[in-house]
Amino acid sequence: MTQEHEITAPKTKAKKASPMIEIKDLRKTFGANNEVLKGVNLTVNKGEDLVILGRSGSGKSVTIKCIVGLIEPDHGEIKVFDENVLHLSKEKLNEIRVRIGFLFQSGALYDSMSVRENLSFTLKKHQRDLHESEIENQVMEALESVGLGDAIDKMPSELSGGMKKRIGLARTLILKPEIILYDEPTTGLDTITSREISELILDIKHKRKTTSIIITHDMACAKLTADRIMVLKEGVIHAEGTYEELEKSEDEWVRSFFE
Repeated sequence: MTQEHEITAPKTKAKKASPMIEIKDLRKTFGANNEVLKGVNLTVNKGEDLVILGRSGSGKSVTIKCIVGLIEPDHGEIKVFDENVLHLSKEKLNEIRVRIGFLFQSGALYDSMSVRENLSFTLKKHQRDLHESEIENQVMEALESVGLGDAIDKMPSELSGGMKKRIGLARTLILKPEIILYDEPTTGLDTITSREISELILDIKHKRKTTSIIITHDMACAKLTADRIMVLKEGVIHAEGTYEELEKSEDEWVRSFFE
């Protein structure tokens, strides 16, 4: 008699998802000898909020501006959505940029345009086939997502600093980005407004499933928003961990951020 054997398919390992952002050996020098980035390496996984800390001039903002091509690095590799953005054609890079939102420190609103016009201008630039009624609906949806639907006809000069940040964020959200880069989102704001912006960043992550890098020196913002923190020092990543881990670091320089 022959013995029957059960045939089973070989087990295969599940493929690990690629990071949403991966930076290797990023270097940037300004002028003759101002070497700001000296080999930055970092990854950001899908759905993660990464906070980058560092002293003024440490290269935090330079790092995220390199990601979207606002600054061209001297050396390194930047992968976004598994594409090396430094080697893409202008057309392909623009396709990637539409999927990335960037919130500037100032909010970067056009002073001569109303809030409605600031948001609709962005939408029309990237989605030319939209009907006016669709544009109006999307503008209002974006404004309501940051709690400022009633500011639609105001001019930037009529807005407080916190409102400008919210409107800037609404303009970022209107294209429904998968990644958002926040450059000092709470700078110049009072404690209460700063917390409101930090809570909004957290709310956006949960509702829209975004992936983010948050550049900040506001430790309250870092504590509230960060899944992970990296600390830049002298052009490289000096330390990495959760807020709680870094707060208890044996490195006195790292601990100084938390005092």
